[in-house]
Amino acid sequence: MKVSISLGGSLLTRNMEAASYQRYASVIRRLWEAGHTIVVTCGGGRPARQFIAIAKDLNGPRDLQDSLGILATHINALLLIAALGDIADPHIHHRATEVKRHLGDKVLVGGGHRPGSSTDYRAVIFAATIDADLIINATDVPGVYDKNPKTNSDAKKLDKLTYAELEVIIRANVRQAPGGYGLFDLKGVRLAARLGTPIVFVDGTDPDEIIRAVTGTHHGTVVRP
Repeated sequence: MKVSISLGGSLLTRNMEAASYQRYASVIRRLWEAGHTIVVTCGGGRPARQFIAIAKDLNGPRDLQDSLGILATHINALLLIAALGDIADPHIHHRATEVKRHLGDKVLVGGGHRPGSSTDYRAVIFAATIDADLIINATDVPGVYDKNPKTNSDAKKLDKLTYAELEVIIRANVRQAPGGYGLFDLKGVRLAARLGTPIVFVDGTDPDEIIRAVTGTHHGTVVRP
């Protein structure tokens, strides 16, 4: 199976320690050893949000805020590459052309590319590039809810959605801004819909949920046509 993983920066930077990167590298290695083709796009996490907040306080323009977030994703990508060792291509992948050129027997790891788009969107672009069978979105939330579960105790988790239904939820609950794309980037949802590639949202605080997303035994949310 060919899989594009959007790995939330909040997972990698939760404790700011090597063990966090090693946990996800171990899961990715198991998928790679099982014969799957893997491209991982790293988010920026807390450091990205902190740098963006400082830029806002300094009245920095939105492009500057995005650029700081992108740099944070690159740091996470480099650390994940280090944790993966010899099974990873040593380069940070920003563009589809780079993914196409380097796709082979190594895990490819990427980050953000240009201001105005998120790593979620980049993961969908990479999915299109490799003709992925599946997109996995691993964050610190167990799936897609009808409203933000972090601020609404009555939020209900949804097991299955269409792309159109997901877009409605995002529009109603999430503000699209640098460092705050929340549930998923709207542009990414629309591109995934055009591709027809399923997106599985899983609770990445349990790294094994990433493997379960591939085997179809996860506890998250599936988005498909």
